[in-house]
Amino acid sequence: MNVGIIPARLASNRFPKKILAILDGKPMIAHVMERALKAEKLDKVILAIDSDETREALKEFDFEMVMTSQEHLSGTDRVAEVVQGIEEAEVIINIQGDEPLVDPNVIDGLVDTFQDPAVNMATVVSRKLMVNDLLNPNVVKAILDEKRNAVEFKRNIFDLEIGGVYRHIGMYGFRRKALFHFTVLEPSKREQERKLEQMRALDNDMSIRALITACDSWAVDTKEDLNKVAQIMGVSIETAVEQDG
Repeated sequence: MNVGIIPARLASNRFPKKILAILDGKPMIAHVMERALKAEKLDKVILAIDSDETREALKEFDFEMVMTSQEHLSGTDRVAEVVQGIEEAEVIINIQGDEPLVDPNVIDGLVDTFQDPAVNMATVVSRKLMVNDLLNPNVVKAILDEKRNAVEFKRNIFDLEIGGVYRHIGMYGFRRKALFHFTVLEPSKREQERKLEQMRALDNDMSIRALITACDSWAVDTKEDLNKVAQIMGVSIETAVEQDG
């Protein structure tokens, strides 16, 4: 069984409760879920929530939700908690809850990556990397080898001549065994320094196959990001962000 899981943690440092921010009349996380449900290669899609507030905000939608611990340090840990209760789950796709423009075709492509029996963990990268992205720490860069395996992830790249650099899209796929192996590993030094959990895999000799795409998914980390997404979707800026007070 191929299972898509969307970690939906309510707390967020830069943009409090961003998953519930109103985008075109509905919570942002609902847009993510609706797009994920369009992926043809997923047998099941689950929201991994951690609060009654999230459940209440989504009560009008017929989404499958699982309540998870508020103590998880990463979205992958939250995904693993859900997968423990799904014995049939063989390939698990971790879909970011802050990317309302996620492309269902990219999800399907990531699932297809696991047709190669050598792949145990995979992620998505995009060719759409601008020069000004290289020094933007909010745009994570992935460096691939000739076999399309990720060998490095960086927030800043100073060498403009370096090859094999792509924009990292924060979606991951795991085989069941690899997921649980990853979650029992201690956070690595580079993971903590860069605040990039995928470094834990590389620092423990776990290969990460990359699906190369031309997608332009946009993570929402700030209200400005949400307004940008609203523009792309063609909805009004006024309806994108909940008004204060």
